[in-house]
Amino acid sequence: MSVLKMSKMERNRLEVFARVKRGEVSLRVAADLVGLSYRQTLRSYDRFKKRGAAGVVHRLRGRASNRKLDPKIRRRALALYQKKYSDFGPTLAVESLAADDGLDVPVSVLRRWLLEAGLWKARPRGSQHRKWRERRACFGEMVQVDGSLHDWFEGRREKASLIVMIDDATNSAGL
Repeated sequence: MSVLKMSKMERNRLEVFARVKRGEVSLRVAADLVGLSYRQTLRSYDRFKKRGAAGVVHRLRGRASNRKLDPKIRRRALALYQKKYSDFGPTLAVESLAADDGLDVPVSVLRRWLLEAGLWKARPRGSQHRKWRERRACFGEMVQVDGSLHDWFEGRREKASLIVMIDDATNSAGL
């Protein structure tokens, strides 16, 4: 007898399919309970009928992902990064690897490889561009002047300029 490891989702699916087999619920209700479309539920239930509980378990369990890249590609990418692109970030390194070396690797994958190998460290985002500056201590030490043209007279005369002077220490405006 072998041990069959199941996730909570797979155990739930097994219980629901057992209820369908006993005739307690229909496949349409089962589809809603397991969160699948009706057609996908039909296929999963057929696999359950043929293979039993093993038919509910994900078929890639214990095996490498179909999308996993060859370890040779990983070794080559990391070697090239150390040799030629050690001062690059992952995004620029991927572009350079593709253009110069013909090695096509997704940015997220290279970033993960570099972090795992300790070749690159994610830096925190930069601080704010501007900081609030302290106000001047004495009145008159710094005065800001604004004099922009505006249609103050609503077309009855030409544009005029209102000059405003703002003292930095007191934040008061003088006209």
